[in-house]
Amino acid sequence: MYIIPKISTALILLLPFFSCNAQVKNAKTESIKIYGNCGMCETTIENVGNLKKVAHVDWNKDTKMAILIYDSTTTTQTEILKRIALAGYDSDQFLTPDDVYAKLPECCQYDRVNKSAMVQNEMVEKNTMHPPITPSEKEQEVNQLKPIFDNYFSLKDALVKSEQKSASTIAKALLTNINEVKMEKLSTDEHTVWMNVMNSIKSNTDKIYTSTSIEKQRNAFMYLSENIYDLLKVSKQDTPIYYQNCPMANDGKGANWLSKESAVKNPYYGSQMLTCGKTVETINKY
Repeated sequence: MYIIPKISTALILLLPFFSCNAQVKNAKTESIKIYGNCGMCETTIENVGNLKKVAHVDWNKDTKMAILIYDSTTTTQTEILKRIALAGYDSDQFLTPDDVYAKLPECCQYDRVNKSAMVQNEMVEKNTMHPPITPSEKEQEVNQLKPIFDNYFSLKDALVKSEQKSASTIAKALLTNINEVKMEKLSTDEHTVWMNVMNSIKSNTDKIYTSTSIEKQRNAFMYLSENIYDLLKVSKQDTPIYYQNCPMANDGKGANWLSKESAVKNPYYGSQMLTCGKTVETINKY
């Protein structure tokens, strides 16, 4: 009488695991310890570790153990744990930077077991622990966000010329750029902002790509520009970037965009009001 319900309950509990395994191709499953305290930690660790159809993280706040399921042809345990460390959570492989840990809510500031061991030993043994993650000089040479910025500016130029098809083509390339970003190679500040704006950037870029209306493309570009602005503020650039505003756009509420040129060329109206607007900020982070 009671055996069947118990089996059914067990199967129900395992359904998410099997479902995730089915969604991730070439699935490899590993168990790893990740340090944290509470439900808020669980949400952050899993959200940062997860990549749709590529990686899934299931973390238990009581045991501190995480099950990693990932496509072994697309990503690695290292890349997943680096993303989690950059979000504030130590593992036995990677330590989060001290300044990131310090910004965690008080309830999330777990006892740093590995940090203490590292200080006591003064040296980190090979294959057991690594120092806080900072991009190497070689990694810094390749700006992960540069292709995104470059295509954003190309997209802006297409909208200035009112070229709907060209804007769609550029947006398609931009979607590829977004998917190719290696988050473990971003700086701490870039990584934090990227995690906040990535989904919005994808959504609005996709709207520009799929839309056959220049008006709808320009509306999505308005929101895309806000996200790109946030990224540019924390990323090094080769030249000054001009943050410009059109007071007439967005039904008179105003809308901003970014340009490499100080001269105003309005992407929201094109030739109708080409020089309508002004520079409201110059970003000199280089």
